[in-house]
Amino acid sequence: MANNDWWRGSVTYQIYPRSYQDSNGDGIGDLKGITERLPYIAALGVDAIWLSPIFTSPMLDMGYDVEDYTNIDPQFGTLDDFDDMVTRAHELGLKVIIDQVLSHSSDRHPFFQESRKSRDNAKADWYVWADPKPDGSAPNNWKANFGGIAWEWEARRKQYYLHNFLKEQPDFNFHNPDVQDWLLGTMRFWLERGVDGFRLDTVNFYFHDQLLRDDAANPRSDAAEEWNLYHRLYHLFSKNQPENLVFLQKMRALLDEYDDRTLIGEVGETYHGIEIMGQYTSENRLHMAYSFDMLDVHFTPAHFRSRVEEFFKGAPEGWPCWSFSNHDVMRHVSRWKDHGKDSDSLAKLSAAMLLSLKGSVCIYQGEELGQLETDLNYDELTDPQGLNFWPENKGRDGARTPMVWDAQAPNGGFTTGTPWLPVKAPQWERAVSAQGEGSVMQFYQKMLAFRRAHPEFRDGDIAFLDVPEPVLAFTRAAGVLCVFNLSPDPIDVVLPHGEPLFGEGAECGAGTVRLAANGCGFFAAA
Repeated sequence: MANNDWWRGSVTYQIYPRSYQDSNGDGIGDLKGITERLPYIAALGVDAIWLSPIFTSPMLDMGYDVEDYTNIDPQFGTLDDFDDMVTRAHELGLKVIIDQVLSHSSDRHPFFQESRKSRDNAKADWYVWADPKPDGSAPNNWKANFGGIAWEWEARRKQYYLHNFLKEQPDFNFHNPDVQDWLLGTMRFWLERGVDGFRLDTVNFYFHDQLLRDDAANPRSDAAEEWNLYHRLYHLFSKNQPENLVFLQKMRALLDEYDDRTLIGEVGETYHGIEIMGQYTSENRLHMAYSFDMLDVHFTPAHFRSRVEEFFKGAPEGWPCWSFSNHDVMRHVSRWKDHGKDSDSLAKLSAAMLLSLKGSVCIYQGEELGQLETDLNYDELTDPQGLNFWPENKGRDGARTPMVWDAQAPNGGFTTGTPWLPVKAPQWERAVSAQGEGSVMQFYQKMLAFRRAHPEFRDGDIAFLDVPEPVLAFTRAAGVLCVFNLSPDPIDVVLPHGEPLFGEGAECGAGTVRLAANGCGFFAAA
């Protein structure tokens, strides 16, 4: 039977394929390795997996620069390997979501190679081209995420092309309907192979302002201190354009031709991501979306409450997907370390809180081990963000180091060869094999089982309670009271409660809940 709403309240486990399991000893994770580890993921109790890009790519941005949208990069395997992985995942009850990087391609893509040759070829208008100003400078002030301006000169056309990221990642021209249709066709290719959904990279970047108007200066008082000039602009015209909404409806119509499929969008926006999440998941567009609002340094009850309440106030019919870590940010146990009694306590508290919020949830590989950010030297980096902005920003490689399976095996059991990023002692110590009684992994399994056993957590309403910081408290569907101590010190809080249901470091008295440092408790609502 079709279950078109399986995504609502689902829990997705993000796999970074290069770093999950290497099956052939070349130091790079691959599809056969992922297939081998699927029973482990199923045993955690999640609903789906999301794979970061696995398509043919020169890997200058680790697969987010796509050269062939309908083939697998040889580093990861073959289309047959992909089909085998999907089949095995479905046997284990896991849905499969794959990354779609539609806003830009690799400059090695055949379409761009043709487009850049002249102004009158068949693909001339498939990318964003613009004439220089009379003095030869770039068309406007738009900046690139990885440093410098967002324009690169092409002498053959005597024009600039737009790239919001690396100059080797030219932006598609979504104002050309042929581009839209072709990209939708690549999505259909994977739907026909049985994928259950797509995670849409930089979903708010698809369209640009056709008048190429300058972005305004960022009005925030701290903008002048930003290490990345990209964040010193308020992106009124380079992204977040209204035409995007129509294209999202086209994507949704494509997925609605198939049963049980889903779209989740990454909103790459620093200042009003929650608002865009609401727009993009309303009126038959995306099924769900996430932004970076919970992937930053803020760790207060007021912050988490405001993100959830603001979303549902602005988009009562929309649907969020919350996460605390992914491949683009520092791991949250390291990011929030000042708020933890110790890393394991903080990891458990974070899991309990994330898995209790109204919305769907994504957890990143290694979170279930309490994994920490890896401290890397400059000569160990591969990420263009770190290479360009070191030492002010060390990039994203620290969150992308290999999964550690066996504390006794070379390279933690990830590979028999030399891993593409190093496996270091602090990560080794948190191997799967070391996760015994009372471990972070065991807590994740119990918390996920608790979530499954209580339908309130899947799609029930959420109501926050007015309690003093550092406590966060809310009820789900008026049935379960959830209480969290976001500090490294014990605290008592006056709350009416019923029978204890689950938790760690929580004791209850007559109308009072005592929470240990980073403690959490779940009770039948009084």
